[in-house]
Amino acid sequence: MRGELIRVLSAVEEKANELKMEGFEPDIVLFGKEAYEFLKAQVNEEFGGNEGVSEVSGFRIRVVDELGKDAVVIDSKSLGFGAGGAKRFRVVE
Repeated sequence: MRGELIRVLSAVEEKANELKMEGFEPDIVLFGKEAYEFLKAQVNEEFGGNEGVSEVSGFRIRVVDELGKDAVVIDSKSLGFGAGGAKRFRVVE
């Protein structure tokens, strides 16, 4: 299961780097409910315990039910001011 956790962390880092290259400053990752539960299970399996996850790769986590199996890395300060500021990816296949 470690591979699944690494895949999710890599996707977060990749999308954050894409945003940075476009001039944004990502600070939050929005996870769908299913995506968050998947991440939480992976973290708890890897590190033990049964706690929630509040941060990933230095970014705060927020759960948005409507995203389902996806997650979105966002720059919360510039989102809504024009095109860009967010990158979406699939967490649960």
